[in-house]
Amino acid sequence: MDASTRRAAPIIASTWGGLYSLKSWYADRLAPVRRGLVTANVPPAVITAAGVFFGAGAGAALALLRPGPAAGLAVAVLLAARLACANLDGGVARDRGRATPFGSVVNELGDRAAELTALAGCLAFAPAALVFAAALAATLPSWVALAGAAAGLGRLQGGPAGKTERCLLLALTAATGLGVVFLWVIAAGSALTAVIRLARLAWLGRQARTTADQR
Repeated sequence: MDASTRRAAPIIASTWGGLYSLKSWYADRLAPVRRGLVTANVPPAVITAAGVFFGAGAGAALALLRPGPAAGLAVAVLLAARLACANLDGGVARDRGRATPFGSVVNELGDRAAELTALAGCLAFAPAALVFAAALAATLPSWVALAGAAAGLGRLQGGPAGKTERCLLLALTAATGLGVVFLWVIAAGSALTAVIRLARLAWLGRQARTTADQR
């Protein structure tokens, strides 16, 4: 990605950053935890695995707890911990000088597994076809983001139904019992997020091409 396109990417991202725009704030709050993990020599892969565990815990809570405020709080706390692990594993790897390309692959696989295990809990109260559709749609924004990174256009985040928003929707599912409604929102919102990211990548690609033609 050329310099002008790199400068444009944050501007585009900020137009629809969603809850992802809070990532820096959240990372700052987690800084003491990250330093403690580094001091304790906790491997980044263990943190990634913990994220999957918390995602599975949220799925179990969705499946087993009666909908209501307590269930919503339990799912919210578990998914907040899952998001914390997604933030911490890469940070710990970088701070310890152990960041590797394969570590990034493990990070991505852990992120997908954590989300899918959380969504699997919805099989207890929603049609399987809808749960599978929501799970498939939920992966689309990440695939688009990874494709953009592979093409040298940067990894785009945020959107109307990015990872953080989907966690919020699952917490609302547990709190209200409106599983079918929120699964439709997750499915449609995730698809829309993927389309928006594709449009942003197309703009970045045109900018890069225009800059190259002007040289």
